[in-house]
Amino acid sequence: MATSGTTTFESGFYIDDIITEAYERLGRFDYSGNDIKTARRSLNIMFQEWGNRGLHFWEVKNNSITLVQDQTTYTMYRSTADGTSDATAVYGVDDILEAVYRNSSGVDFPLTKINRSAYQGLSNKTQTGVPTQYFVQRFIDKVTITLYLTPGGTEAGNLLNYYYVSRIQDAGAYSNNADVPYRFVPCMVSGLAYYLSQKFNPQLVQQMKLLYEDELNRALEEDGSSSSSFITPKSYYPNV
Repeated sequence: MATSGTTTFESGFYIDDIITEAYERLGRFDYSGNDIKTARRSLNIMFQEWGNRGLHFWEVKNNSITLVQDQTTYTMYRSTADGTSDATAVYGVDDILEAVYRNSSGVDFPLTKINRSAYQGLSNKTQTGVPTQYFVQRFIDKVTITLYLTPGGTEAGNLLNYYYVSRIQDAGAYSNNADVPYRFVPCMVSGLAYYLSQKFNPQLVQQMKLLYEDELNRALEEDGSSSSSFITPKSYYPNV
């Protein structure tokens, strides 16, 4: 039996195809330019809502920042519209997952992530030395990472290497691909159909929502990175 020999469907499935498929699920086969525009807006809103659905592993990225002497706080931006004057800025950052201090020999030293209360309780926040902890603040337009200890002259020029959660990219032009892996294509289309049903076909809202949530849950369950797990039973010796 002949097969295509290709696995490239999602690479040719553009934003306008996603919109067409979603409208067809609502029984709409004739729509205007404004309908396409409002569908793209709904798609972008849905991508932002996915940010509340937990960690998306395909959006986890790695980056390094060069440490500056006596500089405690380093800034990354949520949007490409922010921090445009910063030539070294990292954009699309939603949160910091983990970080290490990397010395000039390339040796990594894990840093402990602490909360605001723990950072506030540190008595001398400007004390210099090899960083051991970091505190993340998430603002509307930026994410900052504050180190303790503050890098001194010996640490300057070394690296803060970190993994961060990047935002899903906007839909953009109708000829673009969506910034999602192939596993999320079904729930992306179902989700857009659900969002559009709220505007154009209210009687289908509940049905579209059930289909969307079911497909999204399956995609989220499959998303991730497999690793080994080891379970060791606890030995118990009763007194005899």
